Amino acid sequence: MRKTDGLLKLIGLCVLAGVLVAGMLFPVAGAAGVLSNQASETVDKTSSDLADIPPPLVTTITDNTGEQIATLYKQFRIPTTETQINDAMKWALISVEDKRFYEHNGVDWKGTLRAAVSNSTGGDTQGASTLTQQYVKNYLINVVYRDDKPGQKRAQEQSVARKLKEARIAIQLETKLNKMQILTGYLNVVEFSREIYGVGAAANAYFNTPVEKLTVPQAALLAGLVNNPIVNDPWKNPAKATERRNLVLDRMVDNQKLAKVDAERFKAEPLGVVEGGPQKPASNCTGAGTENGFFCQYVEDYLLKNGMTKDDLYTGGYRIKTTLDKRANHEAKMSAEAQVKKTQENVANTLSLVKPGKQRHEVVALAANRDYGLHEDQGQTTFALPSGVYNTGGAGSAYKVFTAAAALEAGVAGINSSLPVPDFYTSSVFAGGGNKCAPTGPPLRSRWYCLGNAGDYNPAGGAMSMQQALATSPNTAFVALEEKIGSTGPVVEMARKLGMRDTMASNLGGGAVDPKSDNPGVNASQLQAFGPRPGWAGNASFTLGPAPLSGLELANVGATIMSGGVWCPPTPLAGVTDRDGKPVPVKEAACEQVVPEGLANTLAVGLSRDSAPGGTSSVAAGGAGWNRPVMGKTGTTQNNGSGTYLGATPQLAGAAMVFRPKGGNGGLCYFGPGNVRTGGCNPNMFGGKTPAQTWFGAMSKILEGQEALPLPQPDPKYMGGGR
Repeated sequence: MRKTDGLLKLIGLCVLAGVLVAGMLFPVAGAAGVLSNQASETVDKTSSDLADIPPPLVTTITDNTGEQIATLYKQFRIPTTETQINDAMKWALISVEDKRFYEHNGVDWKGTLRAAVSNSTGGDTQGASTLTQQYVKNYLINVVYRDDKPGQKRAQEQSVARKLKEARIAIQLETKLNKMQILTGYLNVVEFSREIYGVGAAANAYFNTPVEKLTVPQAALLAGLVNNPIVNDPWKNPAKATERRNLVLDRMVDNQKLAKVDAERFKAEPLGVVEGGPQKPASNCTGAGTENGFFCQYVEDYLLKNGMTKDDLYTGGYRIKTTLDKRANHEAKMSAEAQVKKTQENVANTLSLVKPGKQRHEVVALAANRDYGLHEDQGQTTFALPSGVYNTGGAGSAYKVFTAAAALEAGVAGINSSLPVPDFYTSSVFAGGGNKCAPTGPPLRSRWYCLGNAGDYNPAGGAMSMQQALATSPNTAFVALEEKIGSTGPVVEMARKLGMRDTMASNLGGGAVDPKSDNPGVNASQLQAFGPRPGWAGNASFTLGPAPLSGLELANVGATIMSGGVWCPPTPLAGVTDRDGKPVPVKEAACEQVVPEGLANTLAVGLSRDSAPGGTSSVAAGGAGWNRPVMGKTGTTQNNGSGTYLGATPQLAGAAMVFRPKGGNGGLCYFGPGNVRTGGCNPNMFGGKTPAQTWFGAMSKILEGQEALPLPQPDPKYMGGGR
């Protein structure tokens, strides 16, 4: 080596030493000038971030008994306390990463100067960071800047400025925390690869053991990982991992924390990690399994809708106790799957259940024939089929419930009022709202809304009571009833009030409204599309339920009626607590008395004949051995493209739907339970078949052993005639 090279190194060492010493003294002695002030502010800001920004934790979701069903996270971390860190883990880490940990004040001067000279003169890059400095760096990378790539890059750049800042923060930490607190903090923050952070999660994922029970070789493996978790991955690079583990054991011997004979014995042991990769839970709702995943998904959607951010949900370490009844959900799933195979192409069968109440409407079950999951070839999906606006086929005549309710509210008919039931009906009030047809009356307009019935009714005198019409579902009677109301306005608003909130706010495709679009099916909500406009009384087909809807919201309609007209949001939440166990308030919508209690009670009675002999769901009810009071309404859409059953008892309300989740033209063909398909057949699906069979099949088992409660008493005010 030339003399000038040695001199330059000596000069560099002296200059660097002066910079570092001056930097260390800065917080104590103070400094003048803008540059010094800015440097101090930067250090203070970073120190504040370390104190104020907590590490991401795992959010846990449970059922209504508190049993865990899923975890949500971005970083798999199990918090570890000081007392859980045993000597094996403590000394393995200290021996390999910071032998003088208990001797320095946050910075190892000898090591830092040696590394600085080596790095600045082109020698091998050396770290020489103490565990306290590594704690600072890892906290910045894994916590403060976890979603900030430029910030992460700055936190680990090889520069004197970064080292100086890191060292100053480390010294500040050493004045605020004791050594065990720093060691514990480091072991809770550092990454062990594959989204595994902290030694608690690592012990669980690598060895399926609690952290306090880590053995010496296990602790040595984990301590060796933190230097380079990717290179030392025991599954991808077992030879490297073994070499690194054995180095840690040697360092423990050098540090007089392990006998050499024991170290040699441990070196001969296999790595002992779990087979196939780290053991960690799913990081999203797929962890809830094929049966409970839809409910978990609704919990997530509900919290995001009510003000929580996804980042907060996935990093906040919340414990979310839900209203999920796993037994009810299982019965709902089994019934849905019994009617439609889970792998049946483009046929979904769902059942959503809600508990009525005047203070809360708790969601009890969200099930589908399809499994929740990522493997589409196995019939799985992560689309929220039971809760989202995914039934683009429509609810069919189940929407006649809204027409009946609007008629009761307007006073134009009661449940005993006689309604005309012609086989074919032409409306002049709703002219322009349907296809061209030959008018049966005076030719006042060139376009008419005209329709017929799906069956041959021919009731005595061509009329029947509203109660009988709700049970047998003639189309003409309810379009005529819309005429008596005067427009579709009260009907579509009734649908919104009783529970179809997200549904009526969506467009005709079931998606979000885009006012900038030129497509009328996209740029208007269903409330607007079916409601009246100047010169037009509205789209009378609304009572026939042709538009997309949410099955959960339809179930909540049943809960609203059975709750004396009180609407509450269908909540999946029993309680939320934060990482410290403190309750977290969730801003849920307030309950509303949307219709008079007498109206709701009378409507429930008006809907009570559907399962009786002659009603559209009577066969399904009889097949399930149903023998308790129930309000219900079936629905079938045009060309038998989808079917629905809305039913409710005082204990539980629910909606079952069978539909084509991928859309498409054509109807559904029913060949018996478990045999429903599309294409190559004559469509013959009805709401009284698969949907009603699904509903009664599940509810008969869920309510088994419970008292058969009567329906509410009707109010004479809404029984019959106008007022």
